[in-house]
Amino acid sequence: MQYYLGVDIGTTSVKAVAFDAAGKLLLKQAAVNTTIHPKENYSEQDPEEVFAAAIFCIDTVIAQLKYNPQFISFSAAMHSLIAVDGKGKALTNCILWSDNRSAGVASALHLKGSAKNIYQLSGVPVHAMSPLCKIIWLKENEPELFKQTNKFIGIKEFIFYKLFHEYVIDSSIASATGLMNTHTVDWDEEILMIAGIDASKLSRIVSVHHTILLKELTYMIGASDGALANLAMNAVEEKVMAITIGTSAAARVTVRQPCLDEQMRLFCYHLNEKLFIKGGASNNGAIVLDWLKEKIFETNETIDELLQAASTVSIGSEGLIFLPYIFGERAPLWNSNAKADFIGLRAHHTKAHLIRAAMEGVLFNLLLIGNILNEKKTITTIHAGGGFAMNPLWVQMLADIFNLPVKIFDTNESSALGAVMLGAEFTTEPNIIYLPNKINHERYAKQFERFSQLALKS
Repeated sequence: MQYYLGVDIGTTSVKAVAFDAAGKLLLKQAAVNTTIHPKENYSEQDPEEVFAAAIFCIDTVIAQLKYNPQFISFSAAMHSLIAVDGKGKALTNCILWSDNRSAGVASALHLKGSAKNIYQLSGVPVHAMSPLCKIIWLKENEPELFKQTNKFIGIKEFIFYKLFHEYVIDSSIASATGLMNTHTVDWDEEILMIAGIDASKLSRIVSVHHTILLKELTYMIGASDGALANLAMNAVEEKVMAITIGTSAAARVTVRQPCLDEQMRLFCYHLNEKLFIKGGASNNGAIVLDWLKEKIFETNETIDELLQAASTVSIGSEGLIFLPYIFGERAPLWNSNAKADFIGLRAHHTKAHLIRAAMEGVLFNLLLIGNILNEKKTITTIHAGGGFAMNPLWVQMLADIFNLPVKIFDTNESSALGAVMLGAEFTTEPNIIYLPNKINHERYAKQFERFSQLALKS
């Protein structure tokens, strides 16, 4: 029986997921990634550890299934940056999307009036997340390291170079760097001048279908995790909004051409040669619950147990509002300095209230993004994925808050599945539909109005 292998290089973990010819999950192997914070606003991972995790997961699945896949295709988180020397050795750790050290660089580009032109060329809002800002930060703060750097690459490029000794980047990941011209699908000379580099410092841009053969295995470069999640959740029409909540969170729609927002509130990335992903990503998804569990509650209770406790609390958390900006924020605020806050906290509020307010806060922030995407009122359905989709309470909250039906699919491994779907001929269909409750929506709407006023002031 033939199968396909999707490798998802995420922030929390690396996964290798085998799917059969119909897209059914056969086997999965995961390895946890360790994120370190050596200084305030720093978020890094050891790229050699991530590479080792990817190889371990791939080898384990192939060994257990006892024969090779039709191909191996890759998904990866966006916005990572690694400086490497002439031999491909990492001079830095992998600087993650959540790293905020270059917030000052982003602010300076806005103050200079450069940000809007960069956005119109690249489709990427100027923010500390982007490799553009990270490269400028290294130039300004680590000049000797900057001079030693042969290439500035992301984690998927690092893995591909280790395997094939070739620097290539797919157009989907490249489009999220802030360095690629989204209209020409090539590195933009004007932006490179701002970054202080030329194209020789970057990888060669290739199609998301680019393949390489090594030791009887075919490797497809694939695309970005968010774009591939849209593909896997069959969210390829503008009337369908894809929402994912994992470590971070995002709301996205698929469009047929680059679609930019006059106010620079949304990104527009490539999925492939014909499809683009318009949307907004939040730094603060389920990681907010991890923060509450580990830092605030310091409890051994599982996340599932905490979510169960939240189910005992009524809509609106009895007046408690949570602004979920633990790690600053991308969309819709684009403010690296945004702060988290519990507002309206009273003596009667319990741990369960805080969890419920956090869940609502993450969804309310996504609704701010969703409302921008839906300004023309064309979206009719939500297709949802990510870890939160396994929790019926949170998914029903999503349906009620957005007042739209929410469809859930068989597999929770949407990015890995999307990577496989780039080369395999099958489609996906939802297996569960959550319908909105009108009365619940009206109650949430009152709480959202308060949330929106507070969030947009932060």
